Parts: sequence; C-alpha cells; structure tokens
Amino acid sequence: MGFSIGNAALRLVTGAYILNSGVGKLGMDHEHSSGLQDMASQVIPQVAQIDSDQFGKYLGYGEIVLGSALLAPFIPSRLAGLGLGVFSAGLIFTYLKTPGMTRSDGIRPSADGTAMAKDFWLAGVSAALIFHRKRKGPKPLG
Repeated sequence: MGFSIGNAALRLVTGAYILNSGVGKLGMDHEHSSGLQDMASQVIPQVAQIDSDQFGKYLGYGEIVLGSALLAPFIPSRLAGLGLGVFSAGLIFTYLKTPGMTRSDGIRPSADGTAMAKDFWLAGVSAALIFHRKRKGPKPLG
C-alpha cells in the first residue's frame, strides 16, 4: 500500500463533503428526516418502518462513518472506495426511483432532480479508488 496524491485528493474532497453532510443531519428537523426517509423508502421499502427521526440520525451517523473512513489514511483506498460505492449506489437508485427527479427519458434530471443527479460524481470517485493501480516503478525505455 503506497501513497498516491490522486487518491488522497479524491478521498479528502469526498470525505470532507460527506462528513460535513452527516454532521448536518444530526440536528435535522422532523420534516426533513421524514422527506429523506420517504425518498429512501422508494429504494428500500423497509426503511419506512423506522421512526423518521431515528432514520435521520442513522443516516447522519452513517455519513459520518463513511466520511471519516475516506479521510483516515490507514483505511485502504479500495476499502474506502467500496464504502463510497455502496453509498453512491443508494443515492443513484434513489434518484432514479423517486418520482419527479428525472425527465420523461428516466435519466436526465428534471429541475427537482438536479441536486441529486450531481451525486453521480461519487460513483466515479468510488470507481477511481477501487480500480486505481499504482505503477511499480519507471517504465523501461525502448
């Protein structure tokens, strides 16, 4: 396991963003928690059975754990990337399954879906962290 400036940059940006989002969710009001829960239940119906205030806290804690894992240099990049991949898959499926988020083609965002559609970048960062290969040394000449 070596140090890569590229991986460090990806992990720093996404980790700080997700950690901040999670901390912000800890003090979320009931209405906001309920709205997020309704969207999440489009993908995972069992989520609707959880108390909405508890759901908001669980979501916040989950984001704090993921953001911290991305920022922690002792967590391997591939492992952090896998966690980010699961998280981004949840966001993507929520975007695709929530009514009104996409235009009639089912992919391009509507005005309401633009904020969530931008989260596709997290899937790209995840893939970069998982599949990045470090070169063993300088390429041979000739």
